[in-house]
Amino acid sequence: MVEWAIMPAHILIVDDDALMRRSTGLQLEQAGYRASTAERAEDALALARRDPPDLILLDIGLPGMDGLEALRRFRQAADTPVIFVSARRRELDTILGLELGADDYVTKPFNPDVLLARVKAVLRRGAAQPAGGAELATLTVGDLVVNPAAHAVTVAGRPVELTAREFSLLHTLTLEAGKVLSIDDLLARVWGAEFSGEPQAVYVHVRWLREKIEQDPNHPQRIVNVRGVGYKLAPQGQTPPCEPYAANSS
Repeated sequence: MVEWAIMPAHILIVDDDALMRRSTGLQLEQAGYRASTAERAEDALALARRDPPDLILLDIGLPGMDGLEALRRFRQAADTPVIFVSARRRELDTILGLELGADDYVTKPFNPDVLLARVKAVLRRGAAQPAGGAELATLTVGDLVVNPAAHAVTVAGRPVELTAREFSLLHTLTLEAGKVLSIDDLLARVWGAEFSGEPQAVYVHVRWLREKIEQDPNHPQRIVNVRGVGYKLAPQGQTPPCEPYAANSS
């Protein structure tokens, strides 16, 4: 008899208030959910593309792209439930009146129990619809294949075992193959807003990834460093090489 583990609902918190992100994320995790955080809407959209959330808590007054435009972008990608969060009650009433598509709203400051009740109610309403399945397609870059649904990676047909964080980093680079992503972009999309200013996390995991997917980790050809900018994933051969790839564990 096979027993299937029930995965906790993934909730994405998008807010430029660091204290709000940390406290809300902790409350949600204590309630049994999995929480991710983003400071900017642009980072949240990229994070959701790699790791689709089941629910988004979205502030309206964000730096750069605001919450209203972010909602439109989220709606274009998937029908993920959204709860607006704002200190401006009048603005929230107007937004709901315009029927822009938010599923609910809470005003700051809010009672954590009230927020949890709203989260549970919205998740129940949307329980029949999986989150973002279209983005879980298998990705191929040269002879590198990343299968997000199976959490599997192969290089020239050979399976490669990665940790959860290594997989998330490689998946993020694969989604933007050929495009340079800055250290800040990678931190925001893979680790979340709370890791801002900790570039060493990226450096270490890139090194570990190279040990597993590069033919020569000391002279990487796949995960390429663009000095002063960031990293990009470059395609390599379509057929298996003559020599085996290094598969050292981290």
